Amino acid sequence: MAQDGTDLFGAAAQAADGAPTSVVPPLAVRMRPRSLDEVRGQADVLRPGSPLRRLVEGSGGAAGPLSAILWGPPGTGKTTLAHLVATASEREFVELSAVTAGVKDVRQVMEQAQRTRDLYGRQTVLFLDEIHRFTKAQQDALLPGVENRQVVLVAATTENPSFSVIAPLLSRSMLVTLVSLTDEDVADVLTRATADERGLAGAYALADDAREHLVRLAGGDARRALTFLEAAAGVADDSVAPGAARPEPLVVTLAHTEQAVAHAAVRYDRTGDQHYDVASALIKSMRGSDVDAALHYLARMLEAGEDPRFIARRIVISASEDVGMADPTALQTAVAAMHAVAQIGMPEARIILAQAVVHNALAPKSNAAYGGINAAIADVRAGRGGSVPLHLRGSGYGGASRIAEASAKAAGRSKAPAYVYAHDEPDGVAAQQYLPDDLAGAADYYHPTDRGFEARLQERWRWLRERLGR
Repeated sequence: MAQDGTDLFGAAAQAADGAPTSVVPPLAVRMRPRSLDEVRGQADVLRPGSPLRRLVEGSGGAAGPLSAILWGPPGTGKTTLAHLVATASEREFVELSAVTAGVKDVRQVMEQAQRTRDLYGRQTVLFLDEIHRFTKAQQDALLPGVENRQVVLVAATTENPSFSVIAPLLSRSMLVTLVSLTDEDVADVLTRATADERGLAGAYALADDAREHLVRLAGGDARRALTFLEAAAGVADDSVAPGAARPEPLVVTLAHTEQAVAHAAVRYDRTGDQHYDVASALIKSMRGSDVDAALHYLARMLEAGEDPRFIARRIVISASEDVGMADPTALQTAVAAMHAVAQIGMPEARIILAQAVVHNALAPKSNAAYGGINAAIADVRAGRGGSVPLHLRGSGYGGASRIAEASAKAAGRSKAPAYVYAHDEPDGVAAQQYLPDDLAGAADYYHPTDRGFEARLQERWRWLRERLGR
């Protein structure tokens, strides 16, 4: 709120009876960007000439402005961008939440938007937060207004719109994917909030380690960073002894931020050595089958604000590299966790990651597949591996038979050997040469272990090698 008692967009703050109120909005509300120049972290979707920028600037073109669905994590600017769209060309702005609104509310907005357009020539922007909570029937109610441009719909969601928004509404809107803010963006938001008149107005100074701690805890969420900053400033105020002179500015320290958010500072640099050291420790603890250690390092990464999607990717790699065919279901769990984390996000994602970590740690271990591909790649890089055997080459394109015959003659054969279809064999195994000539009888890549499910594969692979004449 500005010092003249107006809110972010110049409207006087009022109580329910219409009288002015002295209630100060939260810092995150006061610092909401008032122009595109103040928006942080969305440079790609707001580049000059982009559909979203044109919508915000009120230049929708001859066909009129398109509706938009803003998809991204919390605190990335979805509500801010909706407000900026509303301020363009003095549009009317109506905000609904899918948590509380129903079909009746949507229809009322459409009717009022029609009257506003017909009587005053003003367009209405309908901001619908959490559209993924709307049922199909509720989303259907939006279609006529969006189709006829009674309203410019700006819908926000943290869920993948491909699964949570009906196809007809998606096809009538542009999909804008927002990304989490970088650490630099969040730090800039905090710095600006301490100095701006709408924020802390220079009454506080943020210590460097306190800023770093808030950036880590924010996890790319500007609103969370500002909420934590406001709480830490309150703790700093309380730390001034009664009757003592208040320093100007009052320094907000790391201890203040820790107390404010009840979060100990985790010594972890997401882009430095600690990032790789802790990630390495997580992988090696799973490989070493120490579940407690693996969960400890997982917790450290999460508490430091590490991207849970990065962690999920590392778990997937571990499931193949370290568990492999000793327990093939470990990869299934890890991949499922990776997709679930992308859909759900924190804090619930911690449970999914923990399940995948426990599975990897408890599973029997084998790096046979990992060793096998590395050995095969080493041969390829060394220049070993000649032409594909004639009978294995593709035959579904024009000239394939002519090329095969020419290759056979070049090899001193009257004709190319026939390919044996494995399913026609009694045991489903066709004993023929599969490797290039220079590797036939020499390649020896896969060595299954006697651990877990791979013990059964060991026996199977031994029999197959004999059957294939290897």
